Amino acid sequence: MDTNKSVFVGLSGGVDSSVAALRLLNAGYDVTGVFIKVWHPDFLVCNWEQERLDAMRVAAKLGIPFLTCDAEAEYRDAVAHYFIESYRAGLTPNPDVMCNKEVKFGAFYRFARERGADYIATGHYAQTVRKGSDTKMHRGVDTNKDQSYFLWTLTNEILDHVLFPVGDTTKDLIRAEAAEAGLLTAEKRDSQGVCFLGHIDIPDFLSHYINLEEGDVLDESGAVIGSHKGAFVYTIGQRQGFTLHDHNPNRAPKYVVAKNTTENTVTVSDTQPVLQTDDTLTLTQVNTTATIAIGDILSAQSRYRQKPFTVEVISITDTTMNLQVKNQSEATALGQSCVLYRGEQCVGGGIIS
Repeated sequence: MDTNKSVFVGLSGGVDSSVAALRLLNAGYDVTGVFIKVWHPDFLVCNWEQERLDAMRVAAKLGIPFLTCDAEAEYRDAVAHYFIESYRAGLTPNPDVMCNKEVKFGAFYRFARERGADYIATGHYAQTVRKGSDTKMHRGVDTNKDQSYFLWTLTNEILDHVLFPVGDTTKDLIRAEAAEAGLLTAEKRDSQGVCFLGHIDIPDFLSHYINLEEGDVLDESGAVIGSHKGAFVYTIGQRQGFTLHDHNPNRAPKYVVAKNTTENTVTVSDTQPVLQTDDTLTLTQVNTTATIAIGDILSAQSRYRQKPFTVEVISITDTTMNLQVKNQSEATALGQSCVLYRGEQCVGGGIIS
């Protein structure tokens, strides 16, 4: 770590960001704690005031300055709007990815740099690996907590000014470290941070913005076998959230294999949909942080904590990429993030189109 530098730490009120600040302080950085305030709709209960108070108490315990970054506009206009409109278009969005891009490494990054910070830091379970002036992002060592999947939009320029102080440690040891330091967040349940959209009842939230109507669940022959809450809110591969007329508890699970938002129907099957070997994935809005060439063999994830599958790059431009699937995996949905790895290094990603 490059000590004697100033760093603004995003303090969410949770244990991970608390220990991130503690570690940076102990390493000799000039640390400032920052709570990021985001928008939430009036109909949702939000405990941001309590989270901010916990963040402030952590800062007081550590003896560091405390600021608040107002990112309500960015969250409302770039994250919530994207979330709603993606579902309206029949896509499957990832609000955590967009929140990182537009809020934590967007509004907060600008807030810190404008105030003279050399770095920003968060409690993400990922790692920045520096070799000279070159910075790359790697997975966190805690395989159950690794959050590099949500960080693929970070550019090399931003990574040069980012620290992930807890990414080299497992969660249990982070909690133990917080307890030893007397931090009030040591035993606190994991906070949802600022990306509440990843933790809500999606049909309930979207019903305030999109006209969701109950519709028919069909089997693959087209017969009506149940009902759903509105075709917009379902994702390919989903196996819950709809009601079947057959209430046999021993029946095989049903998986969503198709949806028709025009007819407001969802089709399910006994067979889980999969990506087959030699299928092609097209990515748009591509961001890369390493050199990628046609013919490269990479690991890919289209879901958080998914077992990676292997792909070959068959074409690439500045903003698009086509990948050939080399081994069978879970089916993907339009709008999801596909994140690419070379070993432990996250080399970029894009949106499945």
